[in-house]
Amino acid sequence: MLFVKRLPQNFKETLLFIAVISILSVNLIAPLITGFEIGFSWQMWQATLRVIPFIWVAVVVLVVLTQKPAEYLASYLMAKTDSFQAQMLITALCNVFLMSIFLTVIGTWIGSGQISMAPITHFGAKWPRNFALAFIVEAFIAQPIARSVMQLIHH
Repeated sequence: MLFVKRLPQNFKETLLFIAVISILSVNLIAPLITGFEIGFSWQMWQATLRVIPFIWVAVVVLVVLTQKPAEYLASYLMAKTDSFQAQMLITALCNVFLMSIFLTVIGTWIGSGQISMAPITHFGAKWPRNFALAFIVEAFIAQPIARSVMQLIHH
């Protein structure tokens, strides 16, 4: 079956799957969000590259912490008879929903190098954009590439 070949089958493959998704996501989403915040420039890109390793660690930790709640939320939004593509899209939606809530605040703290109330105060204005960017990258770039890597491994 197609879905079996496109998903990790053991712990080692799960680590690779998470690594591919998280590395792609962090390297695309962080510069995009930062660029929309302060403007796109070479200096912005360099500053973002310096904090990406720290954001990546936060992303990996949040993937582990939000996986079960995201699966629980996704189970309410889909039926067992839904197609593989529908299940992947809903699962991505739920994962990005939960992670974007946390990373809108935590990512700002890491990026600015300080803990402040600013990301919490401006959460309502910043989160929808962050969620949309993260969902687009996750659903249409990072996850399809990670699933293709899994399919290559299982081929």
